[in-house]
Amino acid sequence: MIAIFLGPPGVGKGTQAEAAAKAHGWTHVSTGALLREELANGSELGVKANEYMSRGDLVPDEVMVEMVVSRVNQLGENEVMLLDGFPRTIAQAEEFNDKAPSGSIRVAVYYTASDDTLVSRLTGRGREDDKLDVAQHRLKVYRELTAPLVAWYRDLGILCEINAERSIEEIHADTVASIRGSLSPSTPGS
Repeated sequence: MIAIFLGPPGVGKGTQAEAAAKAHGWTHVSTGALLREELANGSELGVKANEYMSRGDLVPDEVMVEMVVSRVNQLGENEVMLLDGFPRTIAQAEEFNDKAPSGSIRVAVYYTASDDTLVSRLTGRGREDDKLDVAQHRLKVYRELTAPLVAWYRDLGILCEINAERSIEEIHADTVASIRGSLSPSTPGS
């Protein structure tokens, strides 16, 4: 079963995915972490991805879909995957839906926060790609390319919206409830 975590950069998707995975034995897959691993390993994919990431742009669809599908195919039949940071475009979502195991995508958890909150969080992390101008560009790119996914998953009937301007504990409780509500009774952690 796959739970997709959606929302703008800095909203806390990774924090929530990591906490839920740790608390319930689920698998957290962060595309950002996968990309950084490729970069650290000096792979061709990592070098190519870094060209885009350093500008605050999105990595091309074909690279992202290939990387994520490969990771999905490594999961066991009854495992729960929390997919953080993917898909980011309608094209990625459509291709991923076609290539993921049938019926495996059960919920899209959508986190919301104001732009002021997001910019503050992004510029306070201390990473090289989190300078103010890059953070603002990332939010602009998100609104233009990624935000339409919200409507797409809403139309599929699997969107669950969560206000990310509350305490981490409150957000965590809502996150876990949304995932548990989409699990079948035979899935571990349900």
